[in-house]
This record gives sequence, C-alpha cells and structure tokens, in this order.
Amino acid sequence: MELRLPSCTIRPWRAGDLESLLLHADNPRIAGNLRDVFPSPYTRADGEAWLAMSSVEARPTNFAIEVDGAAVGGIGLRLGDDVHRRTAEIGYWLGEAYWGRGIVTEAVGALTRWGIEHFDLVRVDAHVFAPNTGGARVLEKNGYVLEGRLRKRVEKRGEILDALVYAFVIED
Repeated sequence: MELRLPSCTIRPWRAGDLESLLLHADNPRIAGNLRDVFPSPYTRADGEAWLAMSSVEARPTNFAIEVDGAAVGGIGLRLGDDVHRRTAEIGYWLGEAYWGRGIVTEAVGALTRWGIEHFDLVRVDAHVFAPNTGGARVLEKNGYVLEGRLRKRVEKRGEILDALVYAFVIED
C-alpha cells in the first residue's frame, strides 16, 4: 500500500527508515500524547523492534508518513475483532519539525478513507488525551465527531487525564 498525497506519502515502514525514525520519535513532546507502549526515550533497540514487527504484519495496518524521502512520522489502524470487526481505531504521530504544516491532517483523512474501503469498516475512532488540542483538531478537520469525554480515563506521566473519544462513522 502506498498513498501519495500532496504533502506526504503514507507507505510501509522499511529497514532503511531506522535513522529517521530515531531522529523524530525520540521526543518527549510526542510520547506525551501517546500510549505508554510508545517508548520514551525512543532507543535504537525500540526502533529496530518496531521495524521488525511492522515488516511481518499479515494485514499491514502500520505505516510511515514520508516527507521528502524520509519517514518523519507514523500512522496506523488497530482493527477491531469479534463484534467490533467493522471498526478500527486510528493513531498517529509526526516529528515536531513537521508540525503545523497540515501533513498529519492530510494523512489522517487519507488513511481513514483507505481503511474504510480496504477493511470494509463502518467506523473509525480515536482516543485523544484531553490536553492534546492539536490532535483533536486534526480529527475534527477530517469530519470526526466528538462523541464523549471519558473522565479520568488515563494516567500519563503520573497525571490523571480525561480522554476524548472521536469517531468517523459511515452514515446510512
């Protein structure tokens, strides 16, 4: 899968992405808005493990965001199963040097449409830590609707935070 967009390309991760991944992922400002499974600090071993895991996905759902030939962020879908098989959760991050350019907004819209078509989804949702107003705005610009606030839902860096649930739903 490769989605060529005006500001970036969404494509599979490659072994050659390691140095760029390390450069952009090792940033506490990025990790602060993501689940703890995203390491901080982000080490070479973390990057190698991520690239090894993403290269063997049976149904690829994790992709690099490439700008000017370099992987500067990541975006992916966590597919639901069982009764949730027609839904997915989207997640994304972008290197700080690329913030404010509309790149991740464009990538989220494209991956949402691709996921709906490719996996026959009727719903894509996202959980955003309440202080992450930029992440919430990206979703809103792509037609995601705020469905609710989950009070005191997460603990991040010793702080209890609300989580916002956004969803893009295919209407009948």
